[in-house]
Amino acid sequence: MYRPRVIPVLLLQNLGLVKTVKFNKPRYIGDPINAVKIFNDLRADELVFLDITANRENRKVSLDFVQKVGAEANMPFAVGGGIRSIADIKEIINAGAEKVILNTHIFEKPELLKNAVAVYGSSTIVVSIDVKKRLLKGQQVYIYGGTKATGEDPVEYAQKVEQLGVGEIIINSIDCDGMMNGYDLELINKISEAVTIPVVAVGGAGKIADFSAAIKEGNASAVAAGSMFVYHGPRNAVLINYPARHELKEVFI
Repeated sequence: MYRPRVIPVLLLQNLGLVKTVKFNKPRYIGDPINAVKIFNDLRADELVFLDITANRENRKVSLDFVQKVGAEANMPFAVGGGIRSIADIKEIINAGAEKVILNTHIFEKPELLKNAVAVYGSSTIVVSIDVKKRLLKGQQVYIYGGTKATGEDPVEYAQKVEQLGVGEIIINSIDCDGMMNGYDLELINKISEAVTIPVVAVGGAGKIADFSAAIKEGNASAVAAGSMFVYHGPRNAVLINYPARHELKEVFI
């Protein structure tokens, strides 16, 4: 039976694993390679790594880090952070990543997305769309790690990147990030209904039932989470975790 993918999203800062709340207050969690080893044992479907300061520091995610993940991970993984060119994409793929995640620089240079799809195919290229509500202006797409508003409507922007050929979209609610109170189901549903490519929901998951809601109510194709997979208990003790296969089968029935 088909089961939607469930994907841990791991944030990097100075090559350390961190977790944010509404894209702010990064808290150090531990060593990301150690987390990969644990997710191997827990049989995670995929992993996503995002270097959250790469764009602001005018660099791309560390290739040495990508190689280390590639040598350790038993599952497919995607990498994003500061990717500016076809050459950057080539280096990251050659280092072992199955997919690259584009965000800021395809907003500024849409031709990068079109060219990337032409060279590597739509299944290799993912676009992450960060969305935040602005007072009196509704929800907008943000770039540069959620620090710069673009004025773009999320639904219209998702349609634009689909037309440029991207194979998958990650929808990340900045307002829900790290809150663990559930996804922005309305946002996910609007975008899922507006495009024909897979939509991955991220931002806000706090319990396994949130995954089911994102699929059934939000019409997402897959679900992703950060806090839920690195925290445990009411005091958010750090513990890398992932649901057992039987738990996931039950929740998606």
